Amino acid sequence: MKCKLIIGSCFGCLLFFIFISCNSKTGSLTGQQSMEVKEDVQKMMDMTASDISHDGPVAWLKYFENTPDFFMASDGQIVFPNYDSATAFIKNTLARQIKKIELHWSNIRIYPLTDRLANIGADWMEDFTDFAGNNNSQKGYFTAVAEKTLQGWRLRNAHWSVIKSK
Repeated sequence: MKCKLIIGSCFGCLLFFIFISCNSKTGSLTGQQSMEVKEDVQKMMDMTASDISHDGPVAWLKYFENTPDFFMASDGQIVFPNYDSATAFIKNTLARQIKKIELHWSNIRIYPLTDRLANIGADWMEDFTDFAGNNNSQKGYFTAVAEKTLQGWRLRNAHWSVIKSK
């Protein structure tokens, strides 16, 4: 009986991996398409940092995908289960706490998955000033999936890890 379960499980896994590999479009991108995705997503990342630094935290909403599928996690926990929750927090809380913010990316890695999806990883650093004039800095690592939409490249989901100060 155990032997049949193991063989059945292995066969199921094999079929799953064959299905995934046959339906994967990752390898179907040409070098040119891959380069275009990387350039476009890099522009989105550059504009995100620029807009946040210029317009404050509310600028994030321009780069989050406005769909019910959007979510964001931080340090391993879901903080925004959807776009509406992100909008409410940013507008009603974050924008009232942070007067000025400077976002900087470094070591950005962009991995095109298809011509419409890309995986992103980057170190980040934020310097921000609250309305009381206190200056703070944080840094960590950011991962996300970006999707090409009718409005341009947007973050479909994101995860922030913050380096804890010692």
